[in-house]
Amino acid sequence: MTRILADLPEEDIQWLDARAAEQGKSRASVLREAVATYKAQAASSGTDWIDLGFGLWKDRTDIGDSVEWQRRERASWTRPWDDDYEATKAEFPDLFDAEDDRQRAIYLAMRGAQPKPEDDAQSKDDPR
Repeated sequence: MTRILADLPEEDIQWLDARAAEQGKSRASVLREAVATYKAQAASSGTDWIDLGFGLWKDRTDIGDSVEWQRRERASWTRPWDDDYEATKAEFPDLFDAEDDRQRAIYLAMRGAQPKPEDDAQSKDDPR
């Protein structure tokens, strides 16, 4: 067993001595148990990180309705080339600006220049 030298505040030493006296143990024994307990808690908390985070935001009041906040956050990820751009912009118009609309027009123009896969299928079936 390795011996260590540690500096502790006087009030912590007094608390430690009181715990040792209550349990009929030495100061070193109580410290060893404390380190073992701390080590076990640290190991178990590392594996239960999902459980630790579950419900973490349940008492948040600064975001309003949590479902609406989540929908708005996801809507903010919408880009001009996404298929749901128009629907998302209609629901959350303040998330989009003129530059987004300009980029959407560029995207649609580029897409219009190249036939869509479903257009290719129709042209092959068309006897003209």
